[in-house]
Amino acid sequence: MQIVTKKCCKISQGPLIGNVVAAAVILDPSKPIVGLADSKKLSEKRRESLDLEIREKALAWCVASASPVEIDELNILHATMLAMQRAVEGLDVTPEFAFIDGNRCPQLLCPSEAVVKGDSKVAEISAASIIAKVARDKEMQELDVLHPEYGFAKHKGYPTVLHLEALKKHGPLVQHRRSFKPVRQLLEEN
Repeated sequence: MQIVTKKCCKISQGPLIGNVVAAAVILDPSKPIVGLADSKKLSEKRRESLDLEIREKALAWCVASASPVEIDELNILHATMLAMQRAVEGLDVTPEFAFIDGNRCPQLLCPSEAVVKGDSKVAEISAASIIAKVARDKEMQELDVLHPEYGFAKHKGYPTVLHLEALKKHGPLVQHRRSFKPVRQLLEEN
């Protein structure tokens, strides 16, 4: 039996703050999960419901990340590859093959294949996309509790008008990605 793992970094590369998050999932064919889809096309409530079901029914899953410091040192692409690699390596079951969302694969101990728009084509990628997105959103909600003046629960760290205004007014936090243009420009001005 071939075990397929998907590891997908939810496309959380655009935010100005926080970790880049990836997940790896090995689904159990005997426990189908109805409604898997691209995490961006699901409501928050539906993602959270599917997140619980995936974690309960999957043969294995792992959520991993790369920090803002790693993003700044490596660049977002390499940090994303690192988070994906960590997710696959963190699985309790060693995959025989990995489908990766996107157009390139990180270095893995198993063979892999990149699948463009994989979160709408491969169930394992959809599942990983969902649990990565839920984990990333939870990170932003927790940061919002500590720093409500930034509005992280609303914009999830993306460069919205609200976030950019808060960034200018209050300055960057330790968790901000300093290599990202709006943050870098603000730091250069001060």
